[in-house]
Amino acid sequence: MSFIGNLFGKKEDQSPIVSVLPQEIYQSGVIELRDVIAPSALKVTPKELNLGEKIGRTLFIISYPRFLEESWFSPIINLDKVFNVSIFIHPIYTAKILRHFQKKVAEVQSQISTREEKGLVRDPALDTAYQDLETLRDQLMQAQEHLFDVGIYITIYADNESELDKLESEIKSVLESKLIYVKPALFQQEQGFKSVLPIADDQLNVHSKLNSAPLSSIFPFVSFDLSENKGVLYGINKHNNSLVLFDRYSLPNYNSVTFAVAGAGKSYCTKLEILRTLMFDTDVIVIDPEKEYEYMTELTAGKYFNISLNSEHHINPFDLPIPSEDESASDVLRSNIINLVGLFRIMFGGLTQEEDAIIDRAISETYALKDITAESDFRNVEPPLLSDFEMVLAGMEGAESLVERLTKYTKGTWAGFINRPSNVEMDKKFVVFSLRDMEDELKPVAMYIVTHYIWNTIRKVKKKRLLVVDEAWWMMKSEDTASFLFGIAKRCRKYWLGLATITQDVDDFIRSPYGLPILTNSSIQILLKQSPTVIDHIQKTFNLTDEEKYLLLEADVGEGIFFVGLKHVALKVRASYTEDQLITTNPEQVLQIQRAKKEMEAAGQ
Repeated sequence: MSFIGNLFGKKEDQSPIVSVLPQEIYQSGVIELRDVIAPSALKVTPKELNLGEKIGRTLFIISYPRFLEESWFSPIINLDKVFNVSIFIHPIYTAKILRHFQKKVAEVQSQISTREEKGLVRDPALDTAYQDLETLRDQLMQAQEHLFDVGIYITIYADNESELDKLESEIKSVLESKLIYVKPALFQQEQGFKSVLPIADDQLNVHSKLNSAPLSSIFPFVSFDLSENKGVLYGINKHNNSLVLFDRYSLPNYNSVTFAVAGAGKSYCTKLEILRTLMFDTDVIVIDPEKEYEYMTELTAGKYFNISLNSEHHINPFDLPIPSEDESASDVLRSNIINLVGLFRIMFGGLTQEEDAIIDRAISETYALKDITAESDFRNVEPPLLSDFEMVLAGMEGAESLVERLTKYTKGTWAGFINRPSNVEMDKKFVVFSLRDMEDELKPVAMYIVTHYIWNTIRKVKKKRLLVVDEAWWMMKSEDTASFLFGIAKRCRKYWLGLATITQDVDDFIRSPYGLPILTNSSIQILLKQSPTVIDHIQKTFNLTDEEKYLLLEADVGEGIFFVGLKHVALKVRASYTEDQLITTNPEQVLQIQRAKKEMEAAGQ
């Protein structure tokens, strides 16, 4: 049976049931793509279209200046707004346009001759038009240029009419500043809307004649290049595959910050920069909290110091740097005393005002005990130890509690850490201080002492250096360590030092009183993959668009955004095979490298 009616049957005395083909019933229920994407309602007015909950308005370009600069359309394309753009390019046959040109040139030449016959003053506009026409005609005849009818239509969208007017005004102001004028398609909004749909149907037919050169300036697919002629290769621009190449020492300051969640590739990115920086005769110093740089240090013939309670490497916090040319011994001594007060504040978990004053006086007397004063030559002095300070403190009134708290650092389990003379020498191009084996309770103290020692060493001799502070959130836990790190960030340019701050605890870093100042004192900022819990704070701090926000949420390892000043690009970190083998932090790769190394050593024996 081919009809529905016959399937159910019918009585002879009844009217026949209307016959409907099954195919027609099926087709009536099919939902096509156009049904899904079509607006719920459409209302056409002279000035705009109501598309369901949105209002749209189509604009077209009516006039261009004599010259169009390169990428003049880029500011419109990069607006953080919702709009559609259609560019219709209709070629004009050269033979046809040359006949028109011949007539137009004759008309202009006739007007010039008429003015000369009448003795009128020369009209610069006519002369310029004649020259342009002749030049373009020559280029067309030589096939150096072609002519086109070009229509550019922009449909903007908003939730209400006032927002739509504001967006139209913004687009007009951008274009009119370049002497390019636009108009709304009055009483042609339906044709304008259809012209910007992806169906290649030019229903507005509002065209301007452009030759090849100005037409090429409209090319909409532009992306920003962020690169210099020299420096370190940070990665690849994801938009156009150009190189992101920068020399941090050519920027206003030499500092950088890197923010990322664990496993996003921040250590990998940093190691790659270190490896490439070493090739440019730059010394690199790293504070390594997770023992990630040991293998790399060994391969680059650097020095690796393991700072822990049982380590053979020691740093005496009472060491004094040799004053530079623009510093006096009194300035250095005063600065060192202030830094030591900050250290004891961390060690003791805070100080009262009275205790602060006692500590300050005791430090001065401890130096005096070793005949170290503001007039001393620090090259020939023996700095005191923590036990010397304890002895001085014990003889001071009101210091009983301080002496008792200091005992664990001089005689207790922590005595081997700082109560010994320094025996570390930073005489290699690559130096790493590892703090992984240091107890968590002592890590802020250790980072403060190590950073202070590095800072004193840097001040001795000015040379190009990079200081990398990995997992800097450890230093942001204490106000004194955070303040000291900020002080380095502000002053390091004077000593030809770049500070690279790296952290995964982005929220705590930014919320610290010193986190944002460190960020603003950094010419380079690198954002890799971020956590959803902090992305809104990151977006507000760095003024990111929604697209950039989602890029950071969905980024793969080694992908993110690279900032230099107010400019930024999407970055993909790339390393060669050899570089990857040197810097990888992938546990599987590390184990394979270590296994291969042991096999080679065994074969050598």
